[in-house]
Order: sequence, then structure tokens, then C-alpha cells
Amino acid sequence: MLLLVASIVVSMSIGSAGLPLRDVWGILVHQLPWMDSAEGRWDAGDIAIVTQLRLSRILLAVMVGACLSLAGAGFQGVLRNPLADPFTLGVASGCAVGASFLILFGYQTVIGIWSIPLIAFVTGIITLVVVFALSRARGAVNVETLILSGVIVQAFLGAFVTFMVSLSQGVVNEIMFWLMGSLSGRSWEHVKLIFPFVLIGLPVLIRYAQPLNMFAFGERHAAYMGIEVERTKMIVLIVSTLMTAVAVSISGIVGFVGLVVPHLLRLLIGPDYRILIPLSAVGGGIYLLWADTLARTALSPREISLGVVTALIGAPFFAYLLYRRKVQRGGTA
Repeated sequence: MLLLVASIVVSMSIGSAGLPLRDVWGILVHQLPWMDSAEGRWDAGDIAIVTQLRLSRILLAVMVGACLSLAGAGFQGVLRNPLADPFTLGVASGCAVGASFLILFGYQTVIGIWSIPLIAFVTGIITLVVVFALSRARGAVNVETLILSGVIVQAFLGAFVTFMVSLSQGVVNEIMFWLMGSLSGRSWEHVKLIFPFVLIGLPVLIRYAQPLNMFAFGERHAAYMGIEVERTKMIVLIVSTLMTAVAVSISGIVGFVGLVVPHLLRLLIGPDYRILIPLSAVGGGIYLLWADTLARTALSPREISLGVVTALIGAPFFAYLLYRRKVQRGGTA
């Protein structure tokens, strides 16, 4: 938590506007209800940059990272696979279909800023329903069948997105920019959209932390210990998918957050989900906050796609983790 607070403090002070650190925090302090208004003390443009652009984007980065990391921890617990991530069930591809369709046909502003997030969220949830329908048999969901169904649906929807990209001669850049992920142009309205999912999803996953610990011994053992296996799987997967869908609908496809953060924390603190889940929320927020800070400042005034930054950081780091695990188990370097 201290690292998260420190990251927010430092990130708030970094930007292309060149505002001094003292001005940034002076503006923020004077936004407090019991303080005098910042108007008149600082330029209105500087106040807008700090309060409307930087602060909202930083909070959004923290919550998107928390959602993706929590979803990754939930998927890894239910599927008993440390390589599972929030996109395992094809939800990201489902969201991408909705967003690409709107952009291709010029409907991305039909209901204002909510157009793409709303449709992407709906298509992501439809994808979840289809995957569960394909994997359910005799009232139960088999983990192996669920993963296979997710792979099939993801491949099909991915091909459909590629087909739409090939048709989008005039807006291909806009579609690709969304697919690569970005928090550019997001506002407080998007913060308000994602906040309830974090507020509800985190306590629900914490509530099922102990059953996820029992899953490590197998579903049959968990059932013997009094765990309602099917109910637990459904609730954790649905909550994790909802958080993935809302995060992707806002930020686009941002990979490696839900894969790297829970995996790294598991190496640092162990596999106890009672600790792993809340720390995944914090760790995911820190990871995506710094990735977004790099994305908006590294080549300022140009902005790098957020998904590119998370992949450039996450892929080599995850490769190192796998290498280290192989060496520790006695494999050859």
C-alpha cells in the first residue's frame, strides 16, 4: 500500500505539461473541501490538467490494473493453472469484436463516450455465456472443457476481428490503437464506471479465497472438505470475467497484467489466496500505473500504446520467472 501511494505521488508529478511538483500538489491540496479554492492561485488550464486529466487517468490506471490482476488470480485459482490469465475464456476477443464493429461502421460516438465501453462490455459478457454453454455438461463445468471452449471461441472471434480490420481502410489506425490498449482520452466518467466493479469484485474474491486454497488439492478433495465446488467455480469465474470485461471495455486489450502480477506475488508471498487476492489488486494497480506513466511520457508528446508497454515489460520478466523456476527445479539453464 505504501508503494502504491508513493507511485501515485510520483506519477502525479510527471507529465508533458512541465508543471512544477509544488504546483501539482498545491492544486490538489486546494481541492480539499476545507481548503480555499485553487482558482486565482493557479492558471485554469493547469488546474484542469491536474484534476481532470492526470488524477482521473492515474486512478483509472490503478483500477484497471487491479481488475485485471484480480481476474488473473481468480482464473489461476479456479483453473489451477499459474499460466491462466484474464483472457483465457476469450472475453478480450469478445470485447474487441464489439469495439471494432462500432469503429468500423462509425458508431463509436452514437451515445457519447459510453458507446465503445458499453458495447464492448456487452459482447464480452455474451462471449462468457457462449463459453459456459459450450463447456457445461450435466449441470457441471469441467475445467479442461472450459479452457478448450475459451480457446476455440477466442480463435474464432480473433479471426472475426482481423476480418473487420482488413475492411477498415479509413479507420484501421483507430481500431488498432484500441486493440493495443490505451487510457488516452479517458475521464472521470470512466472512473465512475469501473469503480463499482472493483468495490464489489474484490470482497467477493476475498470471500472465496479459502475455497480457492482448497482447489489446489483438487476438486474432489475440496468437495470432501465441504466446499461447494460448482458454485465456487461459477461465482469466481463470473466475477473475474465481469472485471476483465469492464477493464478491457475501457482500456482496450492490455496483456500480461493478470498473468505476471499474481504469478510474481505467488513467488514472493506464497500461494495463500487470502493474502494473494488483496495484494494482487494493489500490485496490479502499481504495475499498470507505471506502465501508463511510461506510455504517456517516454516519447512525449507522442504516446505509446499501453498494451505495448505492458508486453515489453511483462514478457521478458515472465520469461525470467519461468527460467528461474526451471533452474530451481533442477533443470538445465
